[in-house]
Amino acid sequence: MGTFKAWVIEKTEGGQSLAFRDFDEADLMDGDVTVRVTHSTLNYKDGLALTGRSPVVRRFPMIPGIDFAGVVETSGHDEYKPGDPVVLTGWGVGETHLGAYGQKARVRGDWLVPLPDGLTPEQAMAVGTAGYTAMLCLMALDAHGVKPSDGPALVTGASGGVGSVAVALLARAGWHVIASTGRTGEGDYLKSLGAAEILDRAELEKPGRPLGKERWAAAVDAVGSQTLANVLSMTKADGAVAACGLAQGMDLPTSVAPFILRGVSLLGINSVTTPRDKRRAAWGRIARELDLGKLAAMTRTVELEEVGTMGDEILSGHVRGRTVVRVA
Repeated sequence: MGTFKAWVIEKTEGGQSLAFRDFDEADLMDGDVTVRVTHSTLNYKDGLALTGRSPVVRRFPMIPGIDFAGVVETSGHDEYKPGDPVVLTGWGVGETHLGAYGQKARVRGDWLVPLPDGLTPEQAMAVGTAGYTAMLCLMALDAHGVKPSDGPALVTGASGGVGSVAVALLARAGWHVIASTGRTGEGDYLKSLGAAEILDRAELEKPGRPLGKERWAAAVDAVGSQTLANVLSMTKADGAVAACGLAQGMDLPTSVAPFILRGVSLLGINSVTTPRDKRRAAWGRIARELDLGKLAAMTRTVELEEVGTMGDEILSGHVRGRTVVRVA
């Protein structure tokens, strides 16, 4: 065993510190598969971990980074052997288990997914937790039974990671997509992904009526708080909203009116501990249904050494689409 380069968060009296340094492989946590990490990505939760603005990290020292793609180096798991390309999202990696912003990771094999056919490791991390979550939202809406002929689909936080992939997936599935964003000048970008209309997020941010005019049959919400309350109030009868984020806040200042007067359904999306079969089904659909040209158009690539400065950037809303981190 030797050392490898990693971003490491340490607890301090004033909060936490972040440093790019050598990390001893012997100090990796328990797991039956060791992976040479080739790519990671930047999610909103990674920004919270890197900056310490929210108590995402619950073990110190911590290598942050909640997603990785890489190659198996050693394995005690029946499904994986050295040389296998794999993907990981969720399971507390980067929070309670040493994560992806390092050149090696040791995890439980049950947390891994084989790299889907048709995707490179870089493309898988362009998808990452954000895109994977967007697919879980689409699957939840499909399972609920809403369909494009019922009316438009709204996507909030549309310029972000979850939103960008959700716009592309919903448009590919035949939906008339309304993309909500507060970023001026992003209309052309969102329309290039498949959005048919652009909605200023200011229309959804402030307190509204318990029931508003019916405007969409389905929605993917990555914002939460007052935005989600307004989205629910304007969802058509028997429509559904998939909720997967909290960029505006964790609260939900709404009433029972959309649920008992219109039969609207609120579908919660958990992307962290999704069961293995559902997780693999989601990745299979991503490989088949996501337009890789649109994925490339929403993606930029940075080097591992640059990650330390990027937490504030994504939390301030200045990151468009997806960011791949090249590790190895």
